[in-house]
Amino acid sequence: MTSEQLKDGLTVKSESNWDQVVDNFDNMGLRPELLRSVYAYGFERPSAFQERAIVPAVKGHDVIAEGQAGTGKTAAFCISILQQVDLSAKETQALILAPTRELAQQIQKVVVALGGPLNIECHACVGGTRVREDIAKLQEGAQIVVGTPGRVFDMINRHALKTEKIKIFCLDEADEIVSRGFSEQIYEVFQVLPQDTQVITLSATISAELLEVTKKFKRDPVQISVKRRPNH
Repeated sequence: MTSEQLKDGLTVKSESNWDQVVDNFDNMGLRPELLRSVYAYGFERPSAFQERAIVPAVKGHDVIAEGQAGTGKTAAFCISILQQVDLSAKETQALILAPTRELAQQIQKVVVALGGPLNIECHACVGGTRVREDIAKLQEGAQIVVGTPGRVFDMINRHALKTEKIKIFCLDEADEIVSRGFSEQIYEVFQVLPQDTQVITLSATISAELLEVTKKFKRDPVQISVKRRPNH
């Protein structure tokens, strides 16, 4: 475990089996238009979490990452996914699950903002919207789909969400997804994904229950933990 003192009076404690730290977006191997978009979004330097999490995710490793609110988790996995999407293919290539409609819609906004210059299509599949509209959007071709487990699984069962070309499966706030009783739906979704799908799991805490869930579909994941704590 290592500790780093930050300018804002916080200490970042990091425990990880991945020791590469890339402290500049320029050195992450991002495509030029995505790099420009990252800076245009307002980022100047990666957070301690992003320094550790983006590169292994971009390289295709399975990742299980622990980070509290404010560590830059959402942007980290959005950047990682946007780097890997084949821009010329209109099929769904990345699937992101979130525990709530509000979080799913928030993630969609970040993807759209960062992916604007790439002309990425991102659709949010959430409850409270018309099923017919979801089906129509998915048939038009959304390269990235973000949604709640129930609605996403419904779209798969209706054959509206095609899973054959999905190469990245991301669980955001995974501890909350599990605590809300969605473990079985996570398994069911994973069962219909290609065998070599990359799995990215992000969570505020890594509980024993969450580890039990993820070990069923992770292959030797990179483990990252970055916690922000007041400096004493």
